[in-house]
Amino acid sequence: MKKTIFTTFIALFAFVNINAQENGTTNDYSKWQVRLRVISIMPSESATIETIGGDVEIGNAIVPELDFTYFFDKNWAAELILGTANHDVKAVSTAAGDIKLGDVWLLPPTLTLQYHFDTETVIPYLGAGLNYTIFYSVDEGPVADSVDYDSSFGFAFQGGLDFDLDDKWFLNIDAKYILINTDATIDATSALGATVGADVDINPLVVGLGVGMKF
Repeated sequence: MKKTIFTTFIALFAFVNINAQENGTTNDYSKWQVRLRVISIMPSESATIETIGGDVEIGNAIVPELDFTYFFDKNWAAELILGTANHDVKAVSTAAGDIKLGDVWLLPPTLTLQYHFDTETVIPYLGAGLNYTIFYSVDEGPVADSVDYDSSFGFAFQGGLDFDLDDKWFLNIDAKYILINTDATIDATSALGATVGADVDINPLVVGLGVGMKF
């Protein structure tokens, strides 16, 4: 499903960009843009779990997200992406069976450098940058005594389309792939008699739809 969404998005992006280049159009720009999106966060999770083996399942999330974009010129811009999401976590296929590990909130501020193509009305862009993810408000679930997650620092990759409604308002579709990795420590002394470490890759595909304003 995630591969289908990403492939469809890239195909749409390529079609719009090729059509715009053939038309030879150029867009005006404002120094600032702000967008409000609804985003779907779909982890591509995997884990190496000490002692008991197995893998991890991390639930999807749908949340609001706010971003601010500053344009250095009509093509180059920087975008700061702000949002937070709650995800259910489960260790699966371990030597102790499937273990519910409650849920955790992720705060992943992301800064990308973007290139916006010279088009009118429909404006494609590509971006890449850095992400820092903080884990907080951990609910350890019914088995573990506690679960700790280390903060994550990684790269982010982005592509999107802005659809101008007028000189001020526009619609937006955006996709990001964010590299998020954390070392988790699960204290399961009461249930399993052990503390278990895990190296967890979350690496979500984040797809968003929203509305933006130029000023």
